[in-house]
Amino acid sequence: MLTGIEEVDWASLGHAYGPADDVPELLRGLASADPAERETALDGMYGAVHHQGDVYDSTLACIPFLLELVADPAVEDRGCIVELLTSIGGIELDDDEEIDELDAEGEEFIPAANYAMAAAAIAAGADVFLGLISDPDPEVRLAAPCALASLHPEPARVLTLLRERLTVERDTEVRLALVAAVGRIALRHASLRAETVDWLGWLARAAQDPGLRLAALAQRARCAPGDIPEDIVPWVTGLLEEIRTSASGPAGGGGERAATPTLIGQVRELLEEHAAGRPAPWTEELLRTLHAALDDRVDDRIALIEAQLRSPDWGQRSDAIWLCGGLIRVWRGRYEEVVRLVGAQLDDPEPRLREAATSFLERLFELGGPAADALAARLAVGPAGAAQAGPGGRGTRGGAQGGGFVGRSGRDGALLALARAGDTRAVPLLARALEEREVRRELLYAMDGLGPSAAMLAPLLRRRLAEVELDERLYDRAAPLLYALAAVRGSQAVPEVLRVLRGAPANRRDWVREAALRTLAAFGPAAREAVPDMRGLLGADSATVATAAARALWAAEGDLGEVLTALERWLRPGASGADWCSAAQALGDIGPAAASAAAALRPGLASRDLWVRVRSAAALWRVSGDAAPALPVLVAAWEENRHARVDVAECLAEMGPAAAEAQLLILTELTRRRRHNAREGASGSHDIHVDEKLLTVCRAALARMERGGF
Repeated sequence: MLTGIEEVDWASLGHAYGPADDVPELLRGLASADPAERETALDGMYGAVHHQGDVYDSTLACIPFLLELVADPAVEDRGCIVELLTSIGGIELDDDEEIDELDAEGEEFIPAANYAMAAAAIAAGADVFLGLISDPDPEVRLAAPCALASLHPEPARVLTLLRERLTVERDTEVRLALVAAVGRIALRHASLRAETVDWLGWLARAAQDPGLRLAALAQRARCAPGDIPEDIVPWVTGLLEEIRTSASGPAGGGGERAATPTLIGQVRELLEEHAAGRPAPWTEELLRTLHAALDDRVDDRIALIEAQLRSPDWGQRSDAIWLCGGLIRVWRGRYEEVVRLVGAQLDDPEPRLREAATSFLERLFELGGPAADALAARLAVGPAGAAQAGPGGRGTRGGAQGGGFVGRSGRDGALLALARAGDTRAVPLLARALEEREVRRELLYAMDGLGPSAAMLAPLLRRRLAEVELDERLYDRAAPLLYALAAVRGSQAVPEVLRVLRGAPANRRDWVREAALRTLAAFGPAAREAVPDMRGLLGADSATVATAAARALWAAEGDLGEVLTALERWLRPGASGADWCSAAQALGDIGPAAASAAAALRPGLASRDLWVRVRSAAALWRVSGDAAPALPVLVAAWEENRHARVDVAECLAEMGPAAAEAQLLILTELTRRRRHNAREGASGSHDIHVDEKLLTVCRAALARMERGGF
């Protein structure tokens, strides 16, 4: 086995962490009789030799040995090696695409040719995968279809083999993998697509197994998204019900394996935990495929999710929550009933379902309103009692009706969701949280939407701020408290805020000062005690500190005096974009009283920096009331950078009839189904909130344009 491995000059080759002289040991580890050694070796292959999908010269050198291991039936866990080979050889680049990542030393580039050579090398030996389709090991049979569909150079031959194997395969997940591989071939090879789509359509109706019918339906939708049946919702809902009622019991695990301190091991354990106690955990991936095919058919996707959320199967309800998380993050829609149904899951005895529901609701902000009653009811239950045995004998916390959340994290998550929804029932619960030793920082940042009722939190916030040590971690500890005090207008805390402002250490001193000054500005005239400190920081070397001091001084005294001079200092040639923006925003906040600064703002309209143009235009409008020079800049920025749209829309709403020429822009945004800030494969905790804010401001702008005022 591994013949010729010593003949390779591994030290002259490289991987993510330098010379590849450790690779022979990794390859031998893949063939070890010890499961822990095999998993450690596999982790090393992904971590170094195939780091984040990269293909190094050492990766190429490994391919013949990996193929040899796959072909040897005496090697355990060959399915994992098949998956590794599929990943190495399955990256497809466009003709003009280049890979230019630096290696670990930052000296060499990874040639794009490496990926093509890897695909060619594995394709040349891909016949080894043909025999694996009937291997005795189900894990090998599970991995083989995707490898064949992705890497074998004869797709028509593979397609025939996959369809024939489906007639004799008995393992459910392997059968689903066969269908998925058929769909993959259809997507990659247009000449085979039409007949494959027809076959998938036949299978979706003719297969006896409802899981197989659902798999075929999902792949057909994926291959022909423009020809998805109109009755897709009742069809899929019926199949899910068949799967639920035909499932014989919880899915079995693969047997106990020794824990290994590897990323591979952690992922495996998480997947096993996710599937534990579920009779058909594979439906999640099928539905994910179907949702991706449905794409902007948001109403159909919502209907599917609502049906799942009403299922007696907690696993289907959990899947629905995660699927809806992806849907609501990207697409606008009517989610009221979905949110209400998710809220109902907070009372379920299954802790994983409660956790999924809480995590989903945390990100909804104002859209979480329909679940507010459920959140408040769950929080009213209080901490759970003693642990009880849950499904499969695992310990769960809670009484016979589902108990409370697991630990503080669940309670904090529900409280965060309630506060972000703007529900005042969160206020006394936040007061209770502020009495605890540690407070989740997101709770402090959620206090700005609770209105006057949150004023009762000011004394507690003041006390906590007084207890913060003036050390190197001051910013991390004080900034959330300062934000919360500003939100609740806790002006009685001026002495504590001044203590932080004056005692800021060298580490992040400007950040601390800016945060403290913003809080003092929110206090307005009640912060007059801090005027000497504000005035003293007008000349700070940091624009963010100086402009924050100017805002605070204006809010406390209402006297432009030194304020305009301090702000205009940053509106000069040579100022950085960030410094200019800080000053422009401050002037815009002051408004018409700063009209004399209009001339200083005008050069910013022609800046090469988009944000300088946007901040300058908005400030110019707010200080001068003249829309003519600002409007073209704002409209151009709207089209140039979608992330500027909230700022632009706020300004357009203020302009009202003067911005009438931008009415079509606003109307177009309000008719879009896709969120303006949706990103593929990435999301932020505030993305939905920011997009909903854009919609709210756009409606206000449109109303003012149409009516000529509020």
